[in-house]
Amino acid sequence: MTFDPARLRTVHLVPLTAFDQSNRIDVEVQTEHARRSAAAGISVFLPAAGTSEFHSLSADEIVEVVRATRAGAGDDALVFAPVGLQVGHATDVGKRSLEAGADGVMFMPFAHPYLSDQGAFEYYRAVIGALRCPVLIYKKSPLPSNELLLKLSHDPRVVGFKYAWNQMHEFRSTVLADRGRSEWLCGSAERFAPYYLLAGATGYTTGAGNVAPRLTLAMHAAFAAGDWAEGLRLQERILPIEDFRARDGDSFNISMLKHAALKTGLDFGPPRPPQRSLTTEDRTEIDALLEPILEAEARLVGVH
Repeated sequence: MTFDPARLRTVHLVPLTAFDQSNRIDVEVQTEHARRSAAAGISVFLPAAGTSEFHSLSADEIVEVVRATRAGAGDDALVFAPVGLQVGHATDVGKRSLEAGADGVMFMPFAHPYLSDQGAFEYYRAVIGALRCPVLIYKKSPLPSNELLLKLSHDPRVVGFKYAWNQMHEFRSTVLADRGRSEWLCGSAERFAPYYLLAGATGYTTGAGNVAPRLTLAMHAAFAAGDWAEGLRLQERILPIEDFRARDGDSFNISMLKHAALKTGLDFGPPRPPQRSLTTEDRTEIDALLEPILEAEARLVGVH
């Protein structure tokens, strides 16, 4: 089946990973969360990726989360499974995730020392050659370089880039140099999405969409329609979530959302170490900032 890259021009949810009381994947919660997200309008899912605690999941758990996401999101959604670490690990997880219902894979940022563009290129080439499926590549540091991204964009299997290296002139120059071969996506969520979209991105990833999917979809729709005032108004509504997650070097990224999700009626359990836990004061502050956001989200039910 031919892949249509235009389907990436939307909000990409990185769904929280649900753990039960035994610290195992809670398939029921994971599936229900995907079902609710799809019902709200989310059509692209990146399960088990960064906000989904990729580095704390085993290969089997990644595949299990992908399978649950597909079951909940339905056949019409796009599901990209995360791959990384050793070439063998990436290939194994990728193959099993595709069998479990993923449409493609997303390369996570490198966690290796002693990196180079040449080594990165050989790594990508080995895994892409083994999987032969649609591929997203996630940039969160100087490497892979923009030059390497442009080289990879000539491969028809590389359908898009999740760009989270927040150097906007570099991003703009790279998008222009690509000449429309690939989809360029903001990987830094709602805080940076307007600026990426103005510079040529067509979509963005979201963590806040775990608790307010309709709000962030409405924000994207406003920007896509050229209504920047409305888009920025909706961004302002979402920013309290994003600003809290960004505290202390983004270290509240996951724990904040897992607590916030309790207000939606879903318990994802605590994040795994080394993710930080919350204090009583943190939880109280999160509860307060969520009230107007969830009220705004509720007003959008049935609107779109």
